Formats: sequence, structure tokens, C-alpha cells
Amino acid sequence: MTSPSEPTAATGTELRRGPFSVGERVQLTDPKGRMHTIELAPGKQFHTHRGWMAHDDLIGAPDGSTITNTAGVEYLALRPLLSDYVMSMPRGAAVVYPKDAGQIVTMADMFPGAVVVEAGVGSGALSMSLLRAVGETGRVHSFERREDFADIAMANARAYFGTDHPAWTVTVGDLVEALPRTVEDGTVDRVVLDMLAPWECLDVVAAALAPGGVLICYVATATQLSKVAEAMRDSNTFTEPQAWESLVRGWHLEGLAVRPQHRMHGHTGFLITTRRLAPGTTPPLRKRRPGKGYVTGEDATDEDWTSEAIGERVPSEKRVRKVRRAVTDTSRPVADTSPPA
Repeated sequence: MTSPSEPTAATGTELRRGPFSVGERVQLTDPKGRMHTIELAPGKQFHTHRGWMAHDDLIGAPDGSTITNTAGVEYLALRPLLSDYVMSMPRGAAVVYPKDAGQIVTMADMFPGAVVVEAGVGSGALSMSLLRAVGETGRVHSFERREDFADIAMANARAYFGTDHPAWTVTVGDLVEALPRTVEDGTVDRVVLDMLAPWECLDVVAAALAPGGVLICYVATATQLSKVAEAMRDSNTFTEPQAWESLVRGWHLEGLAVRPQHRMHGHTGFLITTRRLAPGTTPPLRKRRPGKGYVTGEDATDEDWTSEAIGERVPSEKRVRKVRRAVTDTSRPVADTSPPA
């Protein structure tokens, strides 16, 4: 199933500025920093255990206003940022956190007018960041195996942008089968893979990417990271991959009490990126560790998991013998390491 979006007027611009209007989501923050997101509707009320307020009092008010409820509690009213929205929107699958979405957009060099392929869609969090990056002149082709996830993602994006984004096409199906039918070879600028086994898609991705195009994968475990990295190398169609993770820690700011917060956004996933080589190009041999003896693929066995294969510095037998003699030779005087009197 393919669900293309029809081009419309300026996508959501009217939802990003001006007075609050009916149907908009508004983020309310109380004096303790607790946030509530409401969708404005005439005649409705927002209730907490400490009073209530009428939606009508916010409709037509400027962004950044304050409103006081019946118990005298003052709330700050703001339009939610994309990062706020994706953390509070309905979820079918886990979302890509804003800290990782920002890394993907920047490190994969997303640009206005780019043609981007994404798989899978999940709840649409990353899709919205990609759409913001490519603009209405670009194109985002998203692929999702589960129709229910695709429906949730499209509904979330529609609620945020205020309409179906004109640059977005969502296809329900397997990337390996559907991508060749959707795009011509060599016409895609960027590919983002957020899936269980991205190494299974490298051949079709390589065919779709233009020379110099960027592939970035988001994986959850170190095992996946290792396997996709070796598959990229074995394909001989990509540059040497680079991998990293992002950790974000907020800071407490109150007068002179300036210190790191006790909680942080720690590990959520690994990112690994590489670029498409020109057809017929052989990548230069990269000197790297693990070195000799490393075996990949179906030929690998438990015996291949040596200290050298996993990148440890292995001391030479000669050095070990020398150190052993030095520490076991009782005939040699022991250096006096006690402090001076």
C-alpha cells in the first residue's frame, strides 16, 4: 500500500506563528515545571487536581502567554517544539529521540531538495525531522512493514504539520522488495535505516544511492553495530564506516547552584554512517584493527573470538617472558620504593 501526500499550500507555516487557534496543540507548564499538552477546542476545559481553565481563554491569545486557572495556578502557554511533540505524541513503536534525530539530520547532511529513503517509520518521529530538513522541494520515501505503525506515523505527522506533508510518501512493505519499484537506481541522496537487520538491505540501498550518497543506520546493540559494519566493508561499495552514540546531560541552573542534573538521556542506540562509492571503484585498503585472524560471515566460530580479534592489545611472548623473569628473579635486589624519612 502506498500513501502519497498531495501538494498543498505552505505546510504548517500558519501553525508555527500567530495567535492560538482551534485545533492547535498547546503546551502548558506549571510553576513546578510540569508540562501538559492540550488540543484547543471551543467550550472545553482543562482540569487538574488544582483547578481548571477554559480553552476559550487561550483561543486567540498570543504564543508565550500565561493563563491562570480557577485555583490561582499560573500556566505558561507555548506551542510545543518538534522535540516536545515527538516525546508526547501517541506511539505505536518506540521513537527516535530528538538527540539522535538531530545527529542523523546533521551527520547525514540532509539538505533542502534532497531525496531521502527511510526504513522503518515507527511512530513517525524521525520522519518529521527528515521532512523539516528536505523541505517541500525534497522527497522522503518511507517504508514500513507494519500497516498499523504506518497509520500512526502518518496521523502524528498530519497533526504536527496541520496537513499531509507534500514531500512524503509512505509505503507499507519490505524495503528490499519495494525500493527498486519506487525509485530509479542512482537517484537517492540519503538513506536512513532504523531496523533490526540493516545488513540485509545493503545491496538495494547501494543500487538506489547516487555516488557519494550517505547511508546512516540506527541500531540498538553492539552486536548489530559490528555486523552491519563488517557487511558494509565486505560489500566493497561503501567507504569505511564510522560509528558513535550521543549522550545528553542537562544542567541544573539556580543561582550559584550550577551542576549537572542527576538524570540524563543516556544510551538509546548506535549510529553508523558510510558513503556510496562510484560504480566500479574499489575502496582503498584501510589499515585497522582487529588485524590478522579475524573471520566474518558463516565461517566464523567461537574459536575466532580471540583477544586480538576483538581489538585488545596482545603483548608479545618475548615481552611476557622478560617481565616474568624480572618479577620472579629473587636473586635481583628489589628497588626501595618507600618514601624518604
